[in-house]
Amino acid sequence: MLIDVSDRVCLNLSVSSPAEATPYHADVRVLVVEDEAKMAALVRKALELEGYSVDSAATGADAVWLGTENEYDAIVLDVMIPEPDGFEVCRLLRADGRWAPILLLTARDSVDDRVVGLDAGADDYLPKPFSFAELYARLRALTRRAAPERPPVLQVADLCLDPASHRVTRAGQDVDLSPKEFALLDLFMRHADEVLSRTTILEHVWDFAYDGTSNVVDVYIRYLREKIDRPFDRETLETVRGVGYRLRSDA
Repeated sequence: MLIDVSDRVCLNLSVSSPAEATPYHADVRVLVVEDEAKMAALVRKALELEGYSVDSAATGADAVWLGTENEYDAIVLDVMIPEPDGFEVCRLLRADGRWAPILLLTARDSVDDRVVGLDAGADDYLPKPFSFAELYARLRALTRRAAPERPPVLQVADLCLDPASHRVTRAGQDVDLSPKEFALLDLFMRHADEVLSRTTILEHVWDFAYDGTSNVVDVYIRYLREKIDRPFDRETLETVRGVGYRLRSDA
């Protein structure tokens, strides 16, 4: 069955308060974060019938509080919730060292939205409307894995990138990057001193086949230089003429 909040569904379900927990304890504990009452009740009831122990929250603030106060085996998180939104909840939980697998639920299914969600720390993405069967399968896959370890902080000279907190610093100063700029820098730092072609960069950061007429890579390289190099009097990101770009560790 596909779950769509626009459908009229007659079920005898009670809607829980934002921080209400189930009265029993199952082996797997899940936090469901959804602000639409009918959808929240449906998902909660469905998971309880599968034997999960379910806590629920209706706002980003409640989700962050529950996620930091309790140990969960998985978190089912809607993106469009009262502030902070689902993306920011991911970032805050990861920054606090909470590594329970996160499954994002959202009607926003563009590539950019998926990239933002995954960069924020989510482990999987399920677009609405969805079937219970797929929800169960994705949760089983996530909970079979041990909670992931915090990804290591990347460092090249005095340039640091923390994938978990989505933070970049240079010489101890914060550098504000857009999601695409962050992904681009992450790629370069993981391949420091290697020359990366435009094709390689496009495939890893933009996820589409290279168009020889496109200059999007050159544009974003320029954006990145304006933020990580020029303000610090560095020339870290260099052009290798006719080949691509390289992040130098000795610059």
